[in-house]
Amino acid sequence: MDKQLQLKEKIKEQYGNIALDGNSNSCCMPSSDCCGTSGIIFSPFTSSKEVGYESDKLNSIPESSVLGVGCGNPTRFADLKEGNIVVDLGSGAGIDVFLAANIVKESGRVIGIDMTENMLYKARENAEKHGYKNVEFRQGDIEQRIPVEDNSVDVVISNCVINLTTNKENTFKEIHRILKSEGKGRMIISDLVTSREMDLDSINTDNWCSCIDGALTKKNYIDSIAKAGFTRIEILDEKLYMELDEDKDKVNQQKRQITSISVKAVKV
Repeated sequence: MDKQLQLKEKIKEQYGNIALDGNSNSCCMPSSDCCGTSGIIFSPFTSSKEVGYESDKLNSIPESSVLGVGCGNPTRFADLKEGNIVVDLGSGAGIDVFLAANIVKESGRVIGIDMTENMLYKARENAEKHGYKNVEFRQGDIEQRIPVEDNSVDVVISNCVINLTTNKENTFKEIHRILKSEGKGRMIISDLVTSREMDLDSINTDNWCSCIDGALTKKNYIDSIAKAGFTRIEILDEKLYMELDEDKDKVNQQKRQITSISVKAVKV
């Protein structure tokens, strides 16, 4: 099995376990805190509030859609409007889908995309139990082909997911493809970037599925967005997420910094 396929299968396994367990404690993050800011294990609600979600908004959606695996809050910056068509990449149990659905109302629609069957099952169950009529969940590999029509989407959101892909530039090209043109389509992505990238051959599989070893530097992340055809790229939020002291045997080696950013970009 090649490295890319191995990584993908590991991600499916770990996030499938998170869906079954109902929280992030089963994932492969060091200190058992997937996409968290410390070695302390928090409840999914607490973890979500730590990265920018508001309590009243979390209380307005299905409780079991909140798994605490994000690194930001893209819906906070998305400026969604009633009637918008929204796609959430790596939608998990549906937290951002349901938050967006509450804003776009019945005249809008939110489509969640995930490659993990357990997550899709949980998200669809949440939607049915709570009577959401303006959402749907589709299975897809976002770095291969997003299962959405060309030029059909107003807003793409994603939370701590693109760092998990092995081909970021192709993922951004896929986002560009499905967004409406002439400045009508935009993406708002919350994700992690790093001060030092890891070579694919030397990465730790557990660290990759935990949003660390797959992260790009901020410059390379923004460059990948630009190469996909986006303009008006803007960092809306940025904060230090964690520092990793990985090799104490190397003299004067700086800690690897992992930073959470929220980025907006427009398709012209």
